[in-house]
Amino acid sequence: MMNISEQIAYWQDSAHEDFEVAEQLVASRKIRHGLFFAHLAVEKMLKSCVCRTTQEAPPRIHNLVRLWELTGTPLPEEYRLLLSELNAFNLEGRYPVPFVAEVLPREADDYITRTREVLAWLHSRL
Repeated sequence: MMNISEQIAYWQDSAHEDFEVAEQLVASRKIRHGLFFAHLAVEKMLKSCVCRTTQEAPPRIHNLVRLWELTGTPLPEEYRLLLSELNAFNLEGRYPVPFVAEVLPREADDYITRTREVLAWLHSRL
């Protein structure tokens, strides 16, 4: 039988580690990779929320909005928009598309700031 507390801790710890990597990559201007890790950090924190809510392992999906919906709780609109925007970096990191607009360093820094905020908000819900 799965230990839900251990699952939650695993997802949280992994999210914090991935966000540190995201910050380092964006700071060194490896923006595409950094934003991929920002998405991954939020995905893992959301999976910890799903575990808490459902008392089951989270599904193997990457859509941040869908993961949040599985918690069945309200989400501020600004965070929902960020989750939607971050979804693009998951796809871009896995399947680069030549027509996706380049993210400028200042925009990447803003994504990191907003991601840090949403991670803290999600963590406070656990």
